[in-house]
Amino acid sequence: MALTLGRLLVNNGFRRSVHHITLNSMKGQRFCSAISKEERKSTVPGGTVISERRGTVMLIGINRPEARNAVNQETAQRLTEELSAFDQDNSLNVAVLYGIGGTFCAGFDLKELAQTSGSLKVEQDVCSDGRGPMGPSRMRLSKPLIAAVSGYAVAGGLELALLADLRVVEESSIMGVFCRRFGVPLIDGGTVRLPQLIGLSRALDLILTGRPVKAQEALTFGLANRVVPDGQALQVALELAEQVSAFPQLCLRADRNSAYHAAFDASSFTQAMQYEFDHGLPVIVAEAVTGATKFSLGAGRGGSFSKSKL
Repeated sequence: MALTLGRLLVNNGFRRSVHHITLNSMKGQRFCSAISKEERKSTVPGGTVISERRGTVMLIGINRPEARNAVNQETAQRLTEELSAFDQDNSLNVAVLYGIGGTFCAGFDLKELAQTSGSLKVEQDVCSDGRGPMGPSRMRLSKPLIAAVSGYAVAGGLELALLADLRVVEESSIMGVFCRRFGVPLIDGGTVRLPQLIGLSRALDLILTGRPVKAQEALTFGLANRVVPDGQALQVALELAEQVSAFPQLCLRADRNSAYHAAFDASSFTQAMQYEFDHGLPVIVAEAVTGATKFSLGAGRGGSFSKSKL
């Protein structure tokens, strides 16, 4: 087995390329995931978007509770900046997106849309680099994002939640394409990501009717990954982010990227399988050999995750 893998690495030219793979993204301290109400309040300045670093995890909060965290142009720009900064920072592994004040996001600020008489600057060249009216919702991040959903995640807010890899949803939360009522289209990835996530039939049910979807139905659909008691979405999302951040990151990102490629970009099964192989093979030298050695010494036996970090 080892000899075969070694030959493959040499024959495919991976021995040279693996030296260019950086392990800096795996370094970072663990963080305390529990956030008290008092501590949460202390992190909320006057900006429409606030961010806070917790070890290798970045918290990004939408801070327009007076508008149910509806996104205006300023907020869209700030969200894009924060998520772009996270994606480019090698010392950060996972981001958590949440809304302040009991609502995740009620979509784009329709009051601002009405005031502009439909003349918002959403040019084609703006959307081509991953930005859109909701800010970063058309982006494809290179690292995991978790959405902590409380209250409403509707219209463009649903599209922001769909940007995340995982969604932790509180029991009383409502999701849905509420913009259906006002003739506002989904142009931030909703018609692209939702069918891939929950299937075309269920996606069309939501897209065509605009009906509200409660947390338990969202869990059944696969729209929610976890359903938690009210008030606990952010804490659970942080705990989940901590778990994901503790794993060997090159391997995690290679598998994540392959899954996205297979879902959205691959032209065939064969092409998807080749992409998985080509991008997974360098990780064997970079991380898997070290991990296998740790396992042989007793780490992770019995399915334990407590000593999985390399």
